[in-house]
Amino acid sequence: MAPKKSSKSKGKTPVKASSTPKADPLFPSRPRSFNVGGAIRPAGRDLSRFVRWPKYVRIQRQRAVLYQRLKVPPSINQFTKAIGKNEAASVFKLLNNYRPETAAAKKQRQRGAAADAAKGKGKTANVPHQLKFGLKHVTTLVEEKKASLVLIACDVDPIELVLWLPALCRKMDVPFLIVKDKARLG
Repeated sequence: MAPKKSSKSKGKTPVKASSTPKADPLFPSRPRSFNVGGAIRPAGRDLSRFVRWPKYVRIQRQRAVLYQRLKVPPSINQFTKAIGKNEAASVFKLLNNYRPETAAAKKQRQRGAAADAAKGKGKTANVPHQLKFGLKHVTTLVEEKKASLVLIACDVDPIELVLWLPALCRKMDVPFLIVKDKARLG
């Protein structure tokens, strides 16, 4: 094989041109990150409007807009007038004394009553006053005028479940309160 010719020319040295052009002040170069989501979003812009929010957030925002734009009937609007935080705290503090008894406490009370009945004593302790709950049960208590106070949650969904209850309480002369949170009622 023939030897390869060298590409170097003897005696001439190549002259290098300036490899870095001057920076244009109108179009400054910005380094970009080509990672996922790197240089896409302009800095400083709030994109929270374009987020796909969870369904419950979208529903509650749409409901708020509808309540602002539509005329709300009085029977529905009364559920926006819940009692204040301080009044609710005092009501719940009062109702804490009337919690339903636990299974162990009920068993102990029944054993004591059975022991008294075996000894021949008359009626001793009746069932203590306690809270009643559940829509059907509370409805029958209101209709029989046995309820002394009814607490209604304002955030029941669908609202039609309890929409008629304030009217029934007014008709039967049973006092009622509309409370802020159904989770606090239990």
